[in-house]
Amino acid sequence: MAEISVIIPVHDGEEWIDNCMNSIAAQSILDTKIKLEISIYNDGSSDKTQELLEKWGAHFESRGVSYVLSGSKTSKGVGAAKNGAVKFSTGQFLCFQDIDDVMHPNRIYLQWKAAELNHNALIGSQISRVPVNSTPRYTHWANNLTNKELKIQIYTSNGPTLLMPTWFCHRSVYDRVGGFVETGCGTPEDLLFFYEHLDNGGDLHRVDKELVVYTYHEGAATFSVKRDCIWNIQLDRLQKCVIPHWENFTVWNAGKAGRRLVRSLSPDNLKKVKAFCDVDKNKIGKIVELYCPIERRVIIKLPVIHFTEAKPPLLICIKLDLTNGEFERNLKSLNLVEGIDYVLFS
Repeated sequence: MAEISVIIPVHDGEEWIDNCMNSIAAQSILDTKIKLEISIYNDGSSDKTQELLEKWGAHFESRGVSYVLSGSKTSKGVGAAKNGAVKFSTGQFLCFQDIDDVMHPNRIYLQWKAAELNHNALIGSQISRVPVNSTPRYTHWANNLTNKELKIQIYTSNGPTLLMPTWFCHRSVYDRVGGFVETGCGTPEDLLFFYEHLDNGGDLHRVDKELVVYTYHEGAATFSVKRDCIWNIQLDRLQKCVIPHWENFTVWNAGKAGRRLVRSLSPDNLKKVKAFCDVDKNKIGKIVELYCPIERRVIIKLPVIHFTEAKPPLLICIKLDLTNGEFERNLKSLNLVEGIDYVLFS
């Protein structure tokens, strides 16, 4: 039985395989007595993926590293491929690796040491992004979240606060969730797993070193996931886990994003919305009437007040780091506590 299994789903990955495998072959943990296993699931590839994976299998086995190659003739999706790789693995710890990304030499060792201390935690790390500056706002957000924010800023368009290509955990974390959901192309399997982990009382921890080079390219699986799908999953959880604890609340943003959110609330939660707040002088002091074309009626009328007049809790429908710091300064001026006085839904 291996101590650590590297879990790799692959679909038509011939372009990335050599770089990825070279980075695994350079892991510092291979110089220790810790038993490492590589479990790869070839998800219906039609290029030279199988041939390259078999070549690397021979290389790792010659070094005494267990190498398990499984797969299917047709593609079953990213979540199913991850589940397949886990099924055929034996490690007590699981290190998830995307084929188009690269590990820094100490990745597995440092995350293993962190996971040893907390078998209930999903362990992530900071990242570097290639091409450089391809997603600067996303990278800055992911690398600079505080420990508290890891569990709070979970309703933004960025997705999980620990980026999936950096995940590492004790096998019991995976078993408790029950694996990844796969309902076809576009399933945000990482977000669903992440929420289920939290709902099961799971912990989050990030190793504050750049341990993964996260590649940005048009063929990445993340681009098959529609923003509307993520938005609906996040809204559903927000209505189950957050809003029920509020007697009433104010929505910060009287524009498109805020109005869409209010229109989408359940009837019971809609009754809890008392106002919009904003900074736009053209909106403040007016009444917003939200019309439902299906029911052919106005479902709610809400006043728009200045943000300084809003009483918490606030549901904030504004993206971070888009206003040269103006929004962040306005929010800070209210001296509110994130997770208690306000939640970001953006």
